[in-house]
Amino acid sequence: MNDITALWAQWLKPSAGLPTVQWSLLLAIAAAAGHLVHRHMGLPKVVGYSAIGALAGLGGFSGAAWPLQGIGLFLLELGVSVVLFETGGRIALRWFRHNPMVLLQSLLEAALTYAAVYFTLRWFDVRPSVADALALVAIVSSPAVLSRVVADTRAAGPVTERAIVLSALGALYGLTLVAARAGLMQGEQTDLVALLAPVAVVLGISVVVGAALCVALRLALHVMSPSSEDTSILLVTAIAAGTAVASHLGGSAPLAALLAGLLLKQLNPRPWAWPRQLGTAASLLVMLSFVLVAVVAAQAEWNPGVASIVLGYVAARILAKIAGVLIANPGSGTTWRQALMIGWAMSPMASLSLLLVAQFASASGVLGPRIAAIALPAILLMEVLGAIIATFVIYRARESSRPPADSSGAGVQRA
Repeated sequence: MNDITALWAQWLKPSAGLPTVQWSLLLAIAAAAGHLVHRHMGLPKVVGYSAIGALAGLGGFSGAAWPLQGIGLFLLELGVSVVLFETGGRIALRWFRHNPMVLLQSLLEAALTYAAVYFTLRWFDVRPSVADALALVAIVSSPAVLSRVVADTRAAGPVTERAIVLSALGALYGLTLVAARAGLMQGEQTDLVALLAPVAVVLGISVVVGAALCVALRLALHVMSPSSEDTSILLVTAIAAGTAVASHLGGSAPLAALLAGLLLKQLNPRPWAWPRQLGTAASLLVMLSFVLVAVVAAQAEWNPGVASIVLGYVAARILAKIAGVLIANPGSGTTWRQALMIGWAMSPMASLSLLLVAQFASASGVLGPRIAAIALPAILLMEVLGAIIATFVIYRARESSRPPADSSGAGVQRA
């Protein structure tokens, strides 16, 4: 692919640069692949997006370099922020007063995941600081994959909603802890105050930015129609501005977007009428993030020696999430069968996990490559396999309004 790029560069001089042409063509092919995979194979569109991204990465695609920085990192943050903002807007905090066991369920699932992954990696003789970072990354699921699968299957029900809520809470824990831990990568602090102070700083800045974003959007909704195209543009641009400001101030941009969505839902409890224009813009950002994850992960230096570690990491993470959801299931409002399915639905990893790994990579030039060597293959594997598992779970839970496969294309969602 590098030879082809060099040949293009001799005669093709687009005004926006050759990388723009490369990414435009790659996203167009990925969109077509996602549509065909979903229509003719009954698989989630994420599989098609990831397959094209992985093939491009293995072919030497030069449009994304690791570690991510500049516009690539910003677009990844923006895609994650949009998804988390929309996810936060689906959660009513007052619901936790009636069902507090959900909070316990999320905390236990996160704690068990961290412990299981950490000790599994230590059993493989992985350095403690690297195992700690990878265990923190393992806490988060992928709200983006779940949202995409839910849209593809038109799912609704207790398993779907609980998985989305738990993934949002896991994102809150993971974003806060990773942002704080990345700031301490250069040292081996053991003092409790030294460990908790960065957590408070990250969470505090994110809360302030999220609250400001929520107030601005709330004021805008007083004078603008929720179904207006102008409102769609305002929402996306406000989230983009919040993303840039939160990162600059030392907070977590996706965490600020998640908190803004949560707060706005409390101030405006009626169901959100997300305009079609915002859905299209968000879909493009999310698809770009899926392709970017696959490209970056496929370009990583694959070491056959860490294959067993990657598989152990993935297995420990999945089993711990299932165990955490099951242990805290009594009193949570779901049956044991539903709890088992929720645990399986928490398995995907994608753009959010890549963003956390990128924070560690930029924080430490020594430990970053060691973390990425294990995390990137695991993320690529679970972006594809996790999407398939989540789709299968939704069909088994009978929460999809669409048949599992339709080779004729009838009733399949429009691309």
